[in-house]
Amino acid sequence: MNTCTRIAAFGLALALVAGLPAASRANEPPAATAPAASLPGDSAYHLDVPLVDQDGRGFAFADARGRARVVSMFYTSCKYVCPLIIDTLLKTERELAPVERTRIDVLLVSLDPDNDTPEALKRVADKRHLDTSRWRLARTDKAHVRSLAAVLGIQYKQLENREFSHSSALVLLDAQGRIVARSDRLGEADPEFVAAAKRLLAD
Repeated sequence: MNTCTRIAAFGLALALVAGLPAASRANEPPAATAPAASLPGDSAYHLDVPLVDQDGRGFAFADARGRARVVSMFYTSCKYVCPLIIDTLLKTERELAPVERTRIDVLLVSLDPDNDTPEALKRVADKRHLDTSRWRLARTDKAHVRSLAAVLGIQYKQLENREFSHSSALVLLDAQGRIVARSDRLGEADPEFVAAAKRLLAD
């Protein structure tokens, strides 16, 4: 897909998710603050997604504006692909210099808000010894899960056994929320993705 086609598809995704019905507010994250109008047109931060992290703190998807960020989606009861996503993120981080790591954040958003409470997310963060000064594991409501997955190009489907079939993309966002790289490689750092992160962090 060329750059023009990718930008057009991104704009279409934003337009489509903007029309999604509002989810029930019972037991859901607080409403997010609307992103600033000064964002570039292809910024994912135009999407207003309220989130709650592993410590029970509410925040908006666009709150990370100003810093580079890697975003992916997972769920805590996943036994194979999601642990590999975390492994891959950790290996990718290890390819960065220490000073580079301090300048990039990681966000993992749950596909399973029915079960992934902040407590469940925290158990994963603790078990994997994740640096929660930069890593956030978060949940939102089902409508916003669909919106975010659409904008990030992550496909998923809940199966009859309540598990999820989903893609494993890591998505690199710049400080303004624009997608600058993505990788579907699992189990090892993707050299092209690492190189894109290094270029972004050097700017």
